[in-house]
Amino acid sequence: MNGGCILAVGSVALDSVRTPFGSVKDALGGSATYFSASARFFSPVSLVAVVGEDFPKRYLERIRELGIRTEGLRVEKGRTFRWKGCYDYDLNTAKTLKTELNVFQSFKPVISRAQKNSRYVFLANIDPEIQLSVFRQMKNPRLTACDTMNYWIEHKKPVLKKLLKKVDIFLCNDSEARQLSSEFNLIQASRWIISCGPRLVVIKKGEHGVMCFSKDFIFLTPAYLLEKVFDPTGAGDTFAGGFIGYLSKTGRLDGGAVRQAVVYGSVLASYNVESFSLDRIAVLKSSQIQERYRQFKEMTRF
Repeated sequence: MNGGCILAVGSVALDSVRTPFGSVKDALGGSATYFSASARFFSPVSLVAVVGEDFPKRYLERIRELGIRTEGLRVEKGRTFRWKGCYDYDLNTAKTLKTELNVFQSFKPVISRAQKNSRYVFLANIDPEIQLSVFRQMKNPRLTACDTMNYWIEHKKPVLKKLLKKVDIFLCNDSEARQLSSEFNLIQASRWIISCGPRLVVIKKGEHGVMCFSKDFIFLTPAYLLEKVFDPTGAGDTFAGGFIGYLSKTGRLDGGAVRQAVVYGSVLASYNVESFSLDRIAVLKSSQIQERYRQFKEMTRF
């Protein structure tokens, strides 16, 4: 299943973020943005999202300069999706101060003829009904993955369970896994989710690392150890980009490939949190990814 373009469907947004180390206003953000900026290191990425007429042209150029395909990025009348949040010294938890859906509220992805043949599909954290609508438009993807959040689990769990029957990989955090499965123990929670359809469950735990479950194996890894963390916004989507990107490059979903993909995802996420927005990821070089991958391997082997 190797080769081919990754179709990324999600949000492109303007983020205003405050952390103990600084702040930004109307910075380039969004789940599909972070995912695509990370996955591009491994495979071509085609972005499907919507922005408003106020979306800065410099951000559009920045996305294109990264090599991300933007024919699926629609510009509609109105304002771009905006999110405002802050973090205290507990950088694992964001406090949402304001959310303005704007044009994203009526987002209905239209997949082009070329995109329908994408071999890899990532559905970022959006309404599961929209995620299902994308599946109905695809021809025969070889690998599919989706993310979600507590709001959709609470309000659209039946639709989300329909989605789980179709995806190969389900990504969430530990509280979402517990909420979805009604199981406190994460091993039992993952078994329940796998029974719904996915071949693989990836549980993101922020600075505490990643847990990966399948019917055949369990893999655990810490997060990469950093001295400075400026902004964790988008870290989960950046992880997903590195994870799915590596799997698309290798063309395998066996235990060895998944383990390496988790580490590559963790490495990309570690670079992302070193700055606001895409400032670090945008200038990152493949050689730096490989060097940190080597360091990660050295720190965790025994």
